[in-house]
Amino acid sequence: MIVSHAHRFIFFAVPKTGTQAVRQALSAHLGADDWQQHALYGQARLPIPALAAKGHGHLSVREVAPRIDRDTWDSYFKFGFVRNPFERFVSAYLFLFRNSQVAEQREPRRIAEGMKAALSRPKFRRRALIVPQSELLTDADGRLALDHLGRHERLQADFDEIAQRLGLPPTALPVRNATEHAHYSRYYDDELEEMVEALYKEDLGSFGYRFERGS
Repeated sequence: MIVSHAHRFIFFAVPKTGTQAVRQALSAHLGADDWQQHALYGQARLPIPALAAKGHGHLSVREVAPRIDRDTWDSYFKFGFVRNPFERFVSAYLFLFRNSQVAEQREPRRIAEGMKAALSRPKFRRRALIVPQSELLTDADGRLALDHLGRHERLQADFDEIAQRLGLPPTALPVRNATEHAHYSRYYDDELEEMVEALYKEDLGSFGYRFERGS
């Protein structure tokens, strides 16, 4: 999460959509009075106690909008990125369990069983890296609350467009916090596909994604 008063923007950091790369690129241009909240590469908290208490930077529109003055919210350029939910879930799961024996072996069928077991736990489904993207980016009425929605599939091109809109110089995005894995479809069977589709029904409908088979 970044709120830049110097460049008049609000960046919503959706987990596993290139967030760390975008944040690093933006951080180089922030002013002394700009705000960040993140936890992975050093701690930074927004000067808003209720948001700082969250302990991570993946804050939602519904959490942030009521706690920022109306003129700032209405006039600042608000943006974030989304990703195919089926791919994003594989990336998030392997990141969360990156030190487990299953993740190390990268055996698709065993990983699929682990993902199904994890999805059966309500507490796991509410983890910051797992909650639906639409839940982070829509207002209380369920409407997308951003001025620009980038996509992980064209991360650099969309970031270039955003940087131009903000008057920032072109920046090659670094590779940060990436999870190595095969094409996401290799980790799915019919049961897992149905479970992930149910969890991310709103994402699939709102952002136009679908399950695709890789080569």
